[in-house]
Amino acid sequence: QFLMANKLDTAMWISRLFTVYCSALFVLPLLGLHEAASFYQRALLANAVTSALRLHQRLPHFQLSRAFLAQALLEDSCHYLLYSLIFVNSYPVTMSIFPVLLFSLLHAATYTKKVLDARSSNSLPFLRNLLEKLNANQQNILKFIACNEIFLMPATVFMLFSGQGSLLQPFIYYRFLTLRYSSRRNPYCRTLFTELRIVVEHLIMKPSCPVFVRRLCLSSISFISRLAPTVA
Repeated sequence: QFLMANKLDTAMWISRLFTVYCSALFVLPLLGLHEAASFYQRALLANAVTSALRLHQRLPHFQLSRAFLAQALLEDSCHYLLYSLIFVNSYPVTMSIFPVLLFSLLHAATYTKKVLDARSSNSLPFLRNLLEKLNANQQNILKFIACNEIFLMPATVFMLFSGQGSLLQPFIYYRFLTLRYSSRRNPYCRTLFTELRIVVEHLIMKPSCPVFVRRLCLSSISFISRLAPTVA
């Protein structure tokens, strides 16, 4: 009754569980490397479906207008719909599957707890314990996801020069990264950029750091700071 009363949430729960399943079989290629590539695509497609459903839930009345597009781009679900479209037809990159896997796992765990509560307050204590441990580490998981989002930017450039990526991919991914940086719901991307800058500046200001390395890092920090979008 609980599942039928929340059909859209249940559909997203199933698609997230399927995303976790496909992502796990890509990261751990138990069925062979050839099958792993197909599971990579399935995971991203399932994530695209989940993101589209979530976006529909947030903005139910679609309008073909600039204002609606601007509003949609503020939603995290729209960001990860774009993310799935960027990588679904690209060369499989393990780093790119971790945000999809971990976000799906976190959201699926939250809804699984609701399903267990609807069934019985004491049902499946072992599973409940696992879900509580996952929830306790949520902040660390979100930071790890943000770290993946950031380091995928140079990875897309490397893929371009190695012949495994397209010319447009780094530019489209840069747009995705600016959306994540400006996210209203998830500040972890901004936080990680700040923390990485502090760490790098601390290291290069040590007397043992070569001058040319210090200048290169300061120039890179200045360039990246100019590319960062303005956050209200």
